[in-house]
Order: sequence, then structure tokens, then C-alpha cells
Amino acid sequence: MVLTRRAFLQRAGAAALGAGAGMVAAPWSVAADDSIARKLKVTECKTLVVNNVPPYRGMRKWLFVQLFTNEGLIGLGERPAGGMRDPKSQIDLIQDTCERYVIGQSPFDIEKIWQNAYAGLHDYRHPSLYGIPALAAIEMACWDLIGKATSQPIYDLLGGKVRDLLWGYSYMDHTGILEHPELAGERAAKLLEQGITATKLDPFPPPAPWPTDFPLEDIRKGARVFRAIRDAVGDKLEVGIGTHGQFSTASAIRVAGILEEYHPMWFEEPVPPENVEEMARVAAHTKIPIATGERLVTVYEFAVLLEKRAAQIIQLDVGQCGGILEGKKIAGMAEAHYANIAPHMYCGPVAAAAAVQLDTCCPNFFIQEFNTTSLHSEIFVEPIRYEKGHITPPTGPGLGVEFDEKVLKRQLAS
Repeated sequence: MVLTRRAFLQRAGAAALGAGAGMVAAPWSVAADDSIARKLKVTECKTLVVNNVPPYRGMRKWLFVQLFTNEGLIGLGERPAGGMRDPKSQIDLIQDTCERYVIGQSPFDIEKIWQNAYAGLHDYRHPSLYGIPALAAIEMACWDLIGKATSQPIYDLLGGKVRDLLWGYSYMDHTGILEHPELAGERAAKLLEQGITATKLDPFPPPAPWPTDFPLEDIRKGARVFRAIRDAVGDKLEVGIGTHGQFSTASAIRVAGILEEYHPMWFEEPVPPENVEEMARVAAHTKIPIATGERLVTVYEFAVLLEKRAAQIIQLDVGQCGGILEGKKIAGMAEAHYANIAPHMYCGPVAAAAAVQLDTCCPNFFIQEFNTTSLHSEIFVEPIRYEKGHITPPTGPGLGVEFDEKVLKRQLAS
């Protein structure tokens, strides 16, 4: 028999009676007495591959994780799929990790599970964009279970709510803006009409997947886009340079020098993320804040980034960096360096929900990326609300979201 969350909590509350006549412990306090909540064990891991809808923001396929328990609770997680065509290797990795380190364990023991999975195989103990996101998916599903077992949103278990609304943004439509910069100004004005006060764009199409020198003519084209935005809306809209590590160090410094007069919100991944020293060199040459982090994983890589003063805005990705707790640790390190977090989000809706939970409890939260399609909302019974440029954190337990089973079934990949 599968227990609903309500039945689970009713049993937990009943178990708490007897400590004193007429005294009922709050559901989240039951765990301290070796109750049902502390006896919760993960019994099975399942994965779901879901087809996104056009315009495919968050990629064409989403890879979700479900952790089942002995008490009927189900935890949700997500491994950002990136551009993978066939997620089979990631599914195998997730299943293997769960079989080795998660099945039979309490989801409350997140730190132990994470450390065992990260370091259990000696030759694989190293930050990796292949292995760590799989672990992050499992970790966020554990947090979802803990929240459901205690009837609390995750942010209440990690310090509590710091703010009621979260500033959000997404990419500006860049179609045609290099040929017609005035289009960027028109789109900027429309964003303000919608109550949206931040965006980003990449006016420098990468000619190759390696760092490249851009000619002055191309840099000037990008500058005209930013000028058109400032001419149209002044300083009312924050605009980030949303680049993707396509510049050489010399070219990045040149771009920054030309765009400084438009006061961008940040210069994102001016050079590839592997060489932190070179990103620090760019940071030392410009007044524009450097933002990076979406392709960094674990506290170890972010520690180097901060120590080298390579970035002031930390774009950790909860689904990539190692999960919610790892994200909280990274945010704490950034806080000690007076750096803010602006979490990256180009994924499905579950990883996005995890990012919102982290944002809500971090004092140094700056802004949340929120690139979505209609399916990001439609797939949930109660979608996360993004209105007038702000996200409202959900108040439900765990991640605060549950699948609409009809929509989920319709979108499952064959």
C-alpha cells in the first residue's frame, strides 16, 4: 500500500502522541525520536526522460529522477541534460550510484551519501561535469523527501526565508539585433512594460568552440546593440553580457574596454572556465563585474575561483555543481568574499525549483536566471510563479512542486 504524504504525516503525528497527554509534536520534530521520519529509507530509483516543447529553452530533453521510499514518499530530482542526444549513459550512472550509495539509506543522511558517492571510487574522486550532475539529481531528490517528511519547504531547513520575492531574468531574443540594433531597444522597452528589469544577451556568436580573437568590427557591432538599449530605456534595464567563454584573454579585455561605457550588469564567462588565472586577468582589466560558474562543480573549483578574485558574481548551477547543499556551501564561501550568487538556469523545471529553494535562503542572492517554455509550468500541478520580473518561492513541502501526471505521461520520451 502506498502512503500519501498526508497519511504519512498523520502516522508520524500519532507516533508523537504519548510524550504527554494532549501534546502533539510538530511533524518536523518527530524525527528526533527515532520516528517514522527517521526510519525513512530509499528503496528504489527511477529515471524519466521527458520531451520539452519549442522553443526548447532548457534543452530538448529533460532527465528526471524519482527516489521511492518504504513509506510511500517520492522525491524528485533532475540531471540537466545539456545537449545530450541519448541520456542512456547518464541513466546508467544514476542507477549505479543509487545502487551503491543510496538504496537502503535514509534520505536525511545527505552529507554521508554525497561524500560516499563522490569519493567511494578512488580513481573517480574529482570534480566532473559528467559525474557530479548525476549526484546533484539524487541529492535534490533526497532534499525533496526530507521536506515532504517534515512538511517543510527546503529553504526552511537551510536557514529559512531571507526574501519573499526573487529577482529574475531571461535571455533577450537576439534575432536580427546585430543587423538591426534598434530591435534590441524595442525589445528592451517591451520588457520594461512587462515589469521585467533585467535581461542578458550574447551579441558575439562564437565562430568556433575554442577561445577566439574577435575583430574590432564585430566588437563594434555588439557595442551598437548595447547603445541601442541604453538609448531606448536608459538605465532602467540591467543588461548582462551573456557570453559563453568564446574569447581569448586579449579579446575579452578588448571587448570589456569597449562595452564599459554602457555599464553592463556583468561580463559572463569572458574566457573558458578551465584557466581561472586567465579569467582573473580579465577581471583585473575591467570595471565590469565578472560572472561565471555554470560549468564549475563542487566547492573545490569555486574556492579557487574566489581565491583568485576571478569573479564577483557566482553563477552556480544547482543541477550541475553538486546539489542544494553543495550550492549552499558555495554561496557561503561567496558571502565571505562579499560576492553574490546569480544561479544559472538552462534546464528543466525540477532543477529550476531546486535553484529557487537555494535562492530563498541565501542572504547574498542577487538574481535568478529563468529561461522557460510553457512546459516548465504546465508539467506541475502548481507551477512556480514568475510575474513582473520576480519569482515567488513556493510554500509547499520539499521542492514545493509535484508533477501533473497527465502532462508528464504525454511528454515522456518513447
